[in-house]
Amino acid sequence: MNEAAMSPPASAGLGLFEKWLSLWVGVSILAGLLVGNAFPGLFSALAAIEYASVNLVVAVLIWAMIYPMMIGVDFGSLRHVGEKPKGLIITLAVNWLIKPFTMAALAVLFFNWVYAGIIAPDDAQQYIAGLILLGAAPCTAMVFVWSQMTRGDPAYTLVQVSVNDLIMIVAFAPIVALLLGVADIAIPWETLLLSVMLYVVVPLVAGAITRRALLERANGDEAAVTAFTARLKPLSVLGLLATVVLLFGFQSQVITGQPLLIALIAVPILVQSYAIFFLAYGAAWAWRVPFNVAAPCALIGTSNFFELAVAVAIGLFGLGSGAALATVVGVLVEVPVMLSLVAFANRTQRSFVR
Repeated sequence: MNEAAMSPPASAGLGLFEKWLSLWVGVSILAGLLVGNAFPGLFSALAAIEYASVNLVVAVLIWAMIYPMMIGVDFGSLRHVGEKPKGLIITLAVNWLIKPFTMAALAVLFFNWVYAGIIAPDDAQQYIAGLILLGAAPCTAMVFVWSQMTRGDPAYTLVQVSVNDLIMIVAFAPIVALLLGVADIAIPWETLLLSVMLYVVVPLVAGAITRRALLERANGDEAAVTAFTARLKPLSVLGLLATVVLLFGFQSQVITGQPLLIALIAVPILVQSYAIFFLAYGAAWAWRVPFNVAAPCALIGTSNFFELAVAVAIGLFGLGSGAALATVVGVLVEVPVMLSLVAFANRTQRSFVR
């Protein structure tokens, strides 16, 4: 298979939605706060639409976000997994052996110690849980954008995402359960496994089936996949923004009573993001990994699969939980952080081997 066939959909960089993601999320936050304070009964009614601890409204919105990105994952690329092992080793070590544990440590440090006199202990536990979920879910779809903006190797990026998605199926739940247990946060295993099944396995299988059908119909032309996902993109955007409105509508009274809460939650996320990037980026430089592999392998560990984190937080702790709020704050800070790191990587690329 040639590199063009392995590549993810081409992109000219950030589109209008991605470029201004934080702005759209900010507007959705304000809308949620206003509507939540004005019509609290509406959100109570939406919260009651659930089955087996799964809110059906949120489930539909999350599937709308995740399904299109899963169509872009090509498991056929896994045959090339050994071609550039250094970058993949760094990615996997950071994503699964370092990042979840450092995020949990930072969450405990900030919410149990630094913020001890500001945030009540019960609330602190919820925010810790949300950050643990965020740290245990490495990026999938958006890494294609960050890779393209650094002129990363598209074949490597596709392999990287495919491997991480497969690992996520078996590693996400045990890591989350371990870290929540260490933080003394009780969770029902059944709900956690159900969330992984609903928001990772089912969309991944559906995406693989859809991708295969599209390629068979188009005689293997990858443009068919690109065109199909482009048509679904507005649905994915609406799913994300509607989820943000719902979450902040449920949290409206808590947030208006503590206006600095969003900033407090954002601080450990920012510390984690920059620390993880420089750890992976520095390791790639020291190991003489070429820049077009080093940049994507550092960026995927920095970015988060926030759709999964949001969905699992809602399933485990509820729509109005602090855990769900913490995962959405991750969405808010994602794009500004990643754009700053993309710019840094591009400025320092000459330090890497060609």
